[in-house]
Amino acid sequence: MKRSLLLVLLLSPAIGMAQLPQAPAPGDSTVSVISVRKAIDTGHPDQALAQIESLRKSGSHIAGLDRLEGTALYAKGDLRAADGAFASALEQDPKDVEALQMRGLTLFRLGRPADAIPLLERSSSGAIAQVDPDYILGLCYMDTRRYDDARHAFAAQFGVPQNSATAYLVAARMLLRRQYVPVSQQFARKALEIDPSLPLAHELLGEIALADGHTDEAITELEKERLRNPAAGSVYNRLGDAYLREGKLDDAERVLEQDVLLEPNSTGPYILLGKVKLKKGDGVGAVTFLEHARAMDPGNYMTHNLLGQAYRAIGRSEDASRELAVGQQLQAASEPKLENSH
Repeated sequence: MKRSLLLVLLLSPAIGMAQLPQAPAPGDSTVSVISVRKAIDTGHPDQALAQIESLRKSGSHIAGLDRLEGTALYAKGDLRAADGAFASALEQDPKDVEALQMRGLTLFRLGRPADAIPLLERSSSGAIAQVDPDYILGLCYMDTRRYDDARHAFAAQFGVPQNSATAYLVAARMLLRRQYVPVSQQFARKALEIDPSLPLAHELLGEIALADGHTDEAITELEKERLRNPAAGSVYNRLGDAYLREGKLDDAERVLEQDVLLEPNSTGPYILLGKVKLKKGDGVGAVTFLEHARAMDPGNYMTHNLLGQAYRAIGRSEDASRELAVGQQLQAASEPKLENSH
């Protein structure tokens, strides 16, 4: 069946705005339900809720109306009210797959993964337009420390055998993303035990070591990956970062220049090369790389901050002050703000 992007649901409480749908013909419940769904899908949940209220006041008994109300409330970001609506929908029809999946997703976002799991397990065999249950199940299993179950869910998501090296590596990547570092490392090592030639496994182990501050171990793992997978630019980027942290500036410069050749449209190696040049006392070289990174991505506050330092190193005080000010503004704008609940 047609499936919408899960990330839209996970990362955005509301769908993009569009032109208001036309009002349904009076007394036509079928058209009214279609209109409610269209209002939700085009980013007008308030209009959908008003239409649902109107249908209820008219005495219409339409199957799935509570589910539609939950979907509209979810689109508004009112998760607690959405959970109540989906619960009502399931009281009316315990086999409503969409309500099961949407309530599971809602509970996950409310920080209740253990409560979400049974709902998602019941609906995992019938993915519908709103949710990919295997992915959400995997996240819920991780957050309830059911790591092998998480691996099984991600294996289903990616269509690979549950006990394969790929399943372990995918699960390791997901675990690292949610900062379950020791289990991520364990799974990545298990992946290599099953298949010693598995691509990207050493890179992930290097990334884990780098995140843990073990730069020497990170370098060992990343060099192994570089030899096996010499065209992967991300390996050179992380390797350059590791060498930079170890103070091995010549090695860092060498692999980052190789990264530029492989990934000329990525800002990462230019920024890191700017750092290397600054540490080497080469302000002019740092400015060259960092100005290039700024042109590629003017919204990166780190680039502006480093460029300010580079300008200061070569005596361009006015340019340095400007770049540092821009960097501070961008950094402040990127920091999360606490919302006033009153």
